[in-house]
Amino acid sequence: MANYIKTVAKHRRLTILRFLKDSPEYTSNGSILVEVCNDFGVTTSHDQVAGALEWLKANEMVVLDKNDDFIVVSATKYGIEIAKGISVHEGVKRPGPEG
Repeated sequence: MANYIKTVAKHRRLTILRFLKDSPEYTSNGSILVEVCNDFGVTTSHDQVAGALEWLKANEMVVLDKNDDFIVVSATKYGIEIAKGISVHEGVKRPGPEG
């Protein structure tokens, strides 16, 4: 079960980065990211998105702007490189060749 949880976490992080890559100004908010992950089949709660965003921030893939319970997230250049498969990180699933 631990491997499954780690695998889902890697997929969740990639899903977030890929969505940010395609978003205007590479920016979104936490609530939208919950819906995005769930729409892409990565079952996700608000707490899981918050945890993923903190992990991505700690690994310099995103920057966060927190206002009470509202989180605005923007991808960094490194985060976009991960989303495109240009750079690789063991904590994020590598995207397929389609990008």
